[in-house]
Amino acid sequence: MLDAAEKILDRNTIKAKVDSLRQSGKVVVFTNGCFDLLHVGHVRYLQKARKQGDCLVVAVNSDRSVEQIKGPGRPIIPDNHRAEVLAALGCVDWVTIFDEPDPLVLIKLLKPDVLVKGSDWPEEKIIGAPEIRRAGGKVSRIPLEEEISTSDIFERIRTASDKKAKQDA
Repeated sequence: MLDAAEKILDRNTIKAKVDSLRQSGKVVVFTNGCFDLLHVGHVRYLQKARKQGDCLVVAVNSDRSVEQIKGPGRPIIPDNHRAEVLAALGCVDWVTIFDEPDPLVLIKLLKPDVLVKGSDWPEEKIIGAPEIRRAGGKVSRIPLEEEISTSDIFERIRTASDKKAKQDA
């Protein structure tokens, strides 16, 4: 079994591995996200994604990319730490960090057989979906866990912090 750090690879190394797997008839699954403050909803999502093929590649937004998407103050966890935590999960085969605002360049490079996103993404908004379908691949939307999200967790932390500050005042 690989150490987590050994599963974090640059895109060209993953491309070579994915191409080799595909030549062996294996199904490659791809997903991406910020994965800031990993929680059980993420774990369940990734486990369901992995079940759709033989290999799961997870692309993690870089710190700069997350800040562009989520705004100032995000991410909370640096990209190399987020990547390592994801790579430590048994359902994740390889992780890469991408700096672009979206994963389209990476999707076009890797050409996964299955592209997975959460059900919060309408199918017509899933980046790379048209390209995957044109190539004969599948786009899959996985239902999200109710009331489990990073934003909800951050809000609960803020509320608890505000409550504590008022008590201390």
